[in-house]
Amino acid sequence: MGKLKIYIVEDDPLIAFTIETALKKQGYSICGITDNFEEALEGISKNNPQLVLVDIQLDGEKDGVHLAEKLDTLKIPYLYLTSQTDPHTIQRVKETRPLGYIVKPFTENGLRSNIEIAWNNYKNDEEYLSFSANNELYKIRQSQILYLKAFDNYCYVITQEREYLVPKTLKFLAAQLNAEKFTKTHRSYFVNLLKIDALRIDSLLINGFEIPVSNSKKTTLKQLLQSK
Repeated sequence: MGKLKIYIVEDDPLIAFTIETALKKQGYSICGITDNFEEALEGISKNNPQLVLVDIQLDGEKDGVHLAEKLDTLKIPYLYLTSQTDPHTIQRVKETRPLGYIVKPFTENGLRSNIEIAWNNYKNDEEYLSFSANNELYKIRQSQILYLKAFDNYCYVITQEREYLVPKTLKFLAAQLNAEKFTKTHRSYFVNLLKIDALRIDSLLINGFEIPVSNSKKTTLKQLLQSK
């Protein structure tokens, strides 16, 4: 799956720096940091984080609960960064759907543990692929994906219902998929093993689509299919 990509939304620059430093040391990838609602939405859309850390108190008119409501709509997972707050805000928080809460002040171990537990619970519940296409954010179940196809520095994400042209490379998107369920069959293709209908001499069939199979991938692919 590669490093977990995290976006930090925190209005205290010292706390934001502390979180960034701790998470990088623990092997996480920080794809953005901001202190307000508007920049957060723009940065999340641009960087496609897998997880967002959201402070409730933010700079500007809209706070972290407003951002959480938007993330719920976009189906992007997040954790609240919280301290004691007023009853009205607590009630608003209860109406959102975070993966969990990280209470300030926190330790590095506490930060890591909260993220690991929340992310593992989320993955076990359902695995998704999140990306931007045509200026919109999408989050689709990995189980819906038939295959990925490289197109220069872009990548097609093919599902049974539709296809998406994503301004990311095949390598970038493939790193976010479950390696036990997806495999590379060719330099330009990454397929869902559970969707393969037939294996031919130099290709395979998925939902009527013929996908090329490189000579170097044939043996490995046969072994993977036999194990499913």
